[in-house]
Amino acid sequence: MHLITRAMLLLVMAFVVSTSASGQQLRIGYVDMKQVLDSAPQVLAGRDVLDQEFRPRNDAIELEEGRVERLEQRLAQGDLEESARMTLEREIREARRSINRQREDLRDELSFRRTEEVQRLEAQINMAVQDIARAHGYDLILSSPVVYADQALDITDLILQQLQVEFEADQQELLLP
Repeated sequence: MHLITRAMLLLVMAFVVSTSASGQQLRIGYVDMKQVLDSAPQVLAGRDVLDQEFRPRNDAIELEEGRVERLEQRLAQGDLEESARMTLEREIREARRSINRQREDLRDELSFRRTEEVQRLEAQINMAVQDIARAHGYDLILSSPVVYADQALDITDLILQQLQVEFEADQQELLLP
């Protein structure tokens, strides 16, 4: 068992013992963070922004791939002289290497930007979880991954609803003069 998991388990157990000793009912909730990060409107809007940001570079790579495919079709016709064939093969190899480098750079940069977006939203998501916990009287909220959480403990939909309300409020602020 990982040290962090063991520490969380000990913390939960200590909390359960202290609340049961005082006679209070412990209220626990669970949030599926993968679902939140897949479905929150802030995340979806961030994906749209990234798509717009990276679309031109992706389109340029796809155009270059189309050009290389046409060159390969020309080469496959087999009617070129030896020197022209060798030149075309070299051009195709160089273009493929360039495309692969561009794709890898694009993938790396996109991954970095996605991570930035998620980190930017992390505080807002955590605040939404805390707001729901306070508003609904939860003593403890766990987030995925956990070994097991009964469906009755899952408050992911409440968190998504809260994030939707916040997103709509943010959109209204952007429309104000």
